Amino acid sequence: MSSLRPSFFAKILLFGEYGIIKDAMALTIPYKDYQGTFAFPPAHPTEAQNASNAALRLFWVHLHSLTDADVPMARLRLEDFQTDLEGGLYFESTIPQGFGVGSSGALVAAVYDRYALDPILPDEDLSKEKIVLLKAQLAQMESYFHGKSSGIDPTICYLQLPLLIRSKDDVGTVVLPEEAEEAKGAIFLINSGMPGETRPLVSFFMEKLKDEGFRNIMRYQFKKYNDRCIQAFLKNEPTSLFDNLKQLSRLVLEHFSAMIPVHYQGLWQKGIDTNAYYLKLCGSGGGGYILGFAPNYEEALPYLREHHPEVIFRL
Repeated sequence: MSSLRPSFFAKILLFGEYGIIKDAMALTIPYKDYQGTFAFPPAHPTEAQNASNAALRLFWVHLHSLTDADVPMARLRLEDFQTDLEGGLYFESTIPQGFGVGSSGALVAAVYDRYALDPILPDEDLSKEKIVLLKAQLAQMESYFHGKSSGIDPTICYLQLPLLIRSKDDVGTVVLPEEAEEAKGAIFLINSGMPGETRPLVSFFMEKLKDEGFRNIMRYQFKKYNDRCIQAFLKNEPTSLFDNLKQLSRLVLEHFSAMIPVHYQGLWQKGIDTNAYYLKLCGSGGGGYILGFAPNYEEALPYLREHHPEVIFRL
């Protein structure tokens, strides 16, 4: 097997799921435990490699058809992409699909990195204007997978830097608080064991937004707690972080229950009742991973152990 570099990491949206559609802030970080890269197969490709190649060919057709003059388009060397596809190019990835950690984002980032004619480079002086332009270009490419894309996932998979999104036109890199090994708190992932489907869940959310009451919840409650969580996390203010996380977790359970797997809603409520941990969506929900925050991880473990939580950040 001939492998191409670089690899592109997964991502985790710490805050901002769905709210980013209605002008809430968002904070997303690279997740290096999963990654994907282009590769060429050996003389006798596997069934999985052939399937990946076939899926890439369909993506190539989408890219070839893009003509929206109102959107900044990434200029791609599609003839080179086609030649590589004829040579068996496939995407070798450990990023689980439908789990909210950026499987399509990593693929889009890899295509942009390999085939963009005039790419915005990760090691450039990354102004907000450049990041916003990059996000718009990658959103158009990723729309093939989700119907509508903010462009955030492929942008962070490409830049591999934490991103703070204040609005669709205000996106920049950010420095995370320093992780202390002796810290008691933790951010963790729980694997629901089932993939989610982004497209129908986003459509469901957009339909709910037609209701004025739900729009007001998003505008005045979700945005408030979500944005306060981000500010407290970046300032390393745990008391404020967990106070607002509790409110955010309760709000999501009440108004986004369709996005939470039914057999995890009890665990979700238990965290709110005990204050041992708080759960929230990781990506669009419906399955995949669930994101959790615990002020004292060891004290939260008795409630969580059977769900095999995976710590991703110490608080």
